[in-house]
Amino acid sequence: QCHYSMKKAASFLGIGTENVYFIKTDERGKMVPEELEKQVQRARKEGSAPFLVCATAGTTVLGAFDPLDKIADICEKHGLWLHVDASWGGSALISRKHCRLLHGIHRADSVAWNPHKMLLAGIQCCALLVKDNSGILKKCYSAEAAYLFQQDKFYDVSYDTGDKSIQCSRRPDAFKFWLMWKALGTTGLEERVNRALALARYLVEEIKKREGFRLLLEPEYANVCFWYIPPSLRKMEDGPEFWQKLHQVS
Repeated sequence: QCHYSMKKAASFLGIGTENVYFIKTDERGKMVPEELEKQVQRARKEGSAPFLVCATAGTTVLGAFDPLDKIADICEKHGLWLHVDASWGGSALISRKHCRLLHGIHRADSVAWNPHKMLLAGIQCCALLVKDNSGILKKCYSAEAAYLFQQDKFYDVSYDTGDKSIQCSRRPDAFKFWLMWKALGTTGLEERVNRALALARYLVEEIKKREGFRLLLEPEYANVCFWYIPPSLRKMEDGPEFWQKLHQVS
């Protein structure tokens, strides 16, 4: 259920996609903590050195939220870095009604969040939030280009991300989110989240009323997954033949 970028990142970093261990999920698309524990043990028996767990808060298809507290317990037990991909679901934190979905996210070492998704900021607008305040990003990425990153600027250079990321020159993506936040306020952003989830709930109820539509599961977030069953298949019983034909037309 995790985003495909996890495998791409492993490839780009030279770790290799064969060293990415996938964890089983339950019927709602949530990571199963017990399976995570098993895979950590398996990796070590195979001679690997686990160092990172990527949990998801709001998966792409089902909108599932992994049990962050239980995952954090395992990460602390084994000394693993916990990254939470909250690109889609992170905006729920702004809603007092729905922030419970991210219970335990405060225990993450790093979090990815995309305001350009649920909050409708202009693409692209992304944030990487890191708990470590010792300058870890600079330690990882700095090339110490003295001709460019001087310390005698008229502003606080600690906010300059040029020497703390892969790319140097970049658009001020955070500025458009700041402007939107100033214009709408926290309450306005909260209303966007609440409305999106309310509309998802409305769609679910409408699907239930209509013949020929089958809800995959009750949504946890704004993702509503359903099947459209064409008239020719509506009287067929569930089974391999039914699903094979449904996949052909859908």
